[in-house]
Amino acid sequence: MDPVEIPLTQDNQYFQATLDGINYTLRVIWRDTAGWIMDIMGSGGVPVLSGVPLVTGANLLAQYPQLGINGTLMVVTDVGAPDDPTKTNLGTYSHLIFVQE
Repeated sequence: MDPVEIPLTQDNQYFQATLDGINYTLRVIWRDTAGWIMDIMGSGGVPVLSGVPLVTGANLLAQYPQLGINGTLMVVTDVGAPDDPTKTNLGTYSHLIFVQE
């Protein structure tokens, strides 16, 4: 499947995203020295996954096969950007990508 970018901004945010055909609510919050942290909630705001750091180059879902989300969720950066998303480059030089398997 083709990669789909989940649009992000440099602000704390709370929004809907579809992963593997299921609608989730994602919350992305800047936590100073910890960087950007993501929570995923299912229907009714029930937590599915909490406290995932947005780090570059790793499948953020790989450790959680029990969630049943069939795909890869990862942060990628543009050439020349810092390795991990900074407070000011999330969504511009650092991108959250989902690829359904």
